[in-house]
Order: sequence, then C-alpha cells, then structure tokens
Amino acid sequence: MAVSAHTSTLLEAKRRLGLSFADLGAALGRDEVWVASLIHGQATASPEEATALLERLGLDRALAPALTAYPLKGALDPVIPTDPLLYRFFEILQVYGLPLKDVIQEKFGDGIMSAIDFTLQVEKVPDPKGERVKVTMDGKFLPYRKW
Repeated sequence: MAVSAHTSTLLEAKRRLGLSFADLGAALGRDEVWVASLIHGQATASPEEATALLERLGLDRALAPALTAYPLKGALDPVIPTDPLLYRFFEILQVYGLPLKDVIQEKFGDGIMSAIDFTLQVEKVPDPKGERVKVTMDGKFLPYRKW
C-alpha cells in the first residue's frame, strides 16, 4: 500500500526526530489517532494545527495547504487490504459486522454509528499471555428518519 509523497515527508520527519503520534498529539492538543489520520491524509487540520505540526516536525510551512485541505476519506487502495494488520480489521467486519449491526440496532433502533461525531483510542493492555490491543470506538448514534 503506497503512501502519498506528503505523508512520506511527514512520517520521515517524525521518524528522524524520534517522535510518537502521542508526542505530536500533545503538541497539537489532539488524540494520537487523529494526528495519525491527519498525517495519512484522512483528516483536516485548522491553519493553527497545521502550523504547529509542521513546526514540531521542523518542516516548511509550504506543506500547510495539504494539511488543511478536505481529504478524500477512506480511499484505501486496494479496497481489500493486503497488509496483515489492516486485513484483520477487514476480517473482523466480515465475521462480526452483521452481528454488531444487529446488536447496535437492537439497543438503539434503526440507524448507524457516526464516523463524524466519533473518537477512536488504541491502548496497550498487559497480559501474562502476551500484550493485548484494545481499540475503543465511540460514535454518536444517528437514527434513520422517516419523511
């Protein structure tokens, strides 16, 4: 899966400086997942956030327009990811997607979980059998309307 030249520039500066997404999130006052989404071209920064990120990464402010532009979200290529970690999320949706939909709609009614009014956190959870990944998605419920 190829990344854009813009994303490569940002990630290389992050690596060169030894920064984590959490470090960058602290500099911007944003969550680490949101910052990673911004760097991968899936979120829009305010002019102030773009400036703060570029300053922290020691990059030219001329990159700011790319960070403040409205992205084409979800443009994953290939559509079915081949990266093993990304594919596991695809597999989770294949196996648990319909059951998850049924449980959500049983609890809330006919509607969807917003991916706009939404947060996503990733935690490392210690476990004697090997560290665990905890992913928490929190989205506003949006009921379908009748008209």
